[in-house]
Amino acid sequence: MRSLLRTTGLVTVCVTLALATFPLQTSAQKKSRMQDAARHSREAAEVFTEIMNIKEKAIPKELLDKAEAIAVFPGVIKAAFVFGGRGGQGLISRRVRGGWSAPAFFNLTGGSFGAQIGAQKSDYVLLIMNDAGLNGLLKDKFEIGGEVGVAAGPVGREAAASTNATLDAGILSYSRSKGAFVGAALKGAAITPDNDLNEAVYGKKAREVLTGRNPIKLGAMPAEVRIFPRTLARYSIR
Repeated sequence: MRSLLRTTGLVTVCVTLALATFPLQTSAQKKSRMQDAARHSREAAEVFTEIMNIKEKAIPKELLDKAEAIAVFPGVIKAAFVFGGRGGQGLISRRVRGGWSAPAFFNLTGGSFGAQIGAQKSDYVLLIMNDAGLNGLLKDKFEIGGEVGVAAGPVGREAAASTNATLDAGILSYSRSKGAFVGAALKGAAITPDNDLNEAVYGKKAREVLTGRNPIKLGAMPAEVRIFPRTLARYSIR
């Protein structure tokens, strides 16, 4: 009987301690996830600013103003030893009246094949030009170059010489590596929503963040992520 009481008491103590520490663990996890969101937002804003500040090689203003959404994936690592692959995190904001939506978080992955050795970091920017392009990105897994037309985006004065195929594409893609910013057909890559992070930050999945009936206004966004839509608004607003 005494043994049973001791065992019951020990179980009670363990359960009590577990319940007491659970809020602390949850709070620490929430803080860590918000730090991840802040880092992704800051790095994406910095990349976009650096690209747009080099006027002769920036994304043409007339294309930027037509974009319905913008994705930035900073510091994507592309590694290769015969078989290659890339991986990184980024975010997408959709144009809303007078500005840009709260950014939703996404992962970029992809593979390639070729006789190459080494690793490098690249920044990727995608202009999503229409609803078809955005709806494609909001699937559980979107493969670039599949159903939605993707073209290498023109830079600087190249916009004037762009073909109809380029201008009609659902997504225009760009990359920056070793300081060179160019249009790049980012085929073979896959984009998936990072809904663990989206739900930690907003309590919503990517689709609801970007297409919900009640967009999160700038003042209601977590302070950690506001830098990205504010940066986009400096270069394009309608």
